[in-house]
Amino acid sequence: ASNPCSEYMFLDDTACNLASLNLLSFCDPSSCSFDDEAYRHAIRLWTTVLEISVVMAQFPSKEIARRSYDYRTLGLGFANLGSLLMVLGLAYDSEEGRAVAAALSAILTGEAYAQSARMAAEWGPFARYSANAETMLKVIRNHRRAAYDAKSEEYEELGIVPMGLKEWACPGNLIAAARETWDQALELGQKHGFRNAQVTAIAPTGTIGLLMDCDTTGIEPDFALVKFKKLAGGGYFKIINTSVPPALHALGYSEAQIGDIIGYALGKGTLEGAPGLSRQALLDRGIPEEARLCAIRYIRMA
Repeated sequence: ASNPCSEYMFLDDTACNLASLNLLSFCDPSSCSFDDEAYRHAIRLWTTVLEISVVMAQFPSKEIARRSYDYRTLGLGFANLGSLLMVLGLAYDSEEGRAVAAALSAILTGEAYAQSARMAAEWGPFARYSANAETMLKVIRNHRRAAYDAKSEEYEELGIVPMGLKEWACPGNLIAAARETWDQALELGQKHGFRNAQVTAIAPTGTIGLLMDCDTTGIEPDFALVKFKKLAGGGYFKIINTSVPPALHALGYSEAQIGDIIGYALGKGTLEGAPGLSRQALLDRGIPEEARLCAIRYIRMA
C-alpha cells in the first residue's frame, strides 16, 4: 500500500504532503563542510509548515481525510545527496558516503520529531497518540540507540537490528547533531507526546528536483556526469554536472587538471584543430568556407 513512487508507507487511508530540502544548500564547497545548524533550523521550519498543511490539504475521500487528520502524517525529505557527496569528495558507495547519508537522515527525522513534540506541547499530540504512545516511544528509543550505534542486545523487540551510525566514518559535527536531535526527540516526546505520527519520508524528488536546481534527485547517485539536452530550435548541447569541479577540488586536483578533465568530458565543441576533420581537410575537399563555418557552429551547438 504505497503511492506510485513508493516513498510513503504508513496506515491504509492516510496521506502526507511532501517537502524536500536541497542538501547542497547547506554545504560550503571551499571547506568541504556541512552546516548542521542551518540544516536543523530548516527542518524545524518545514516541519511546522507541513503541520499547518494538514488542515489545508484536500484529500480524495472522507476516510483518507479523517485518518490523515487523526495521525497528522508529514513527509519531509531531502534531495541532492549524490551531489553533496561529490562535493565532499566522498564515493557514493563507500563507508564514509553511507555514514554521511545515515547521519543526515538521522538528523532529519530526529529534529522533525523533536519539533513535533514542541508543537504537541502547545496544541496537544495527534488524536490517536494516547492509544499508540507506548509503541511510538519504543520506536523513538530504538532510533536513538541507532544514532549511538548501540549493541544489538540493547534494542527493544526488533527481529532485524539496524546498522548504527558509524562515528569513525562521519564528520564529528554530524554525529553530534544526530545524537542531540534524538536525545531531544525522546526527552520532549516523553513529556508532551508528538503532534505527528510520521514526520519524514524518502522522497524521490524527481520532477521537483529540477525546479530546486538539483543535479541529483533524492538519495540516488547521478545517473551520468555528462548529459545531452535537446534544444527547441534544433540541435543539442552538452552539459556536465556542476558538482564535478568542486568535487575534483575536494579530491586535490589542480586547476589545470580539472580543466583537462572537464574538457575531456565535454569535448572541445569545435572542429578547429580536430585530428580527423580539420579546417584544412574541409578546404581540400572543396567545401565552401560558409558551409565549413556552419558545420563548426553546428558542432558547437551539439
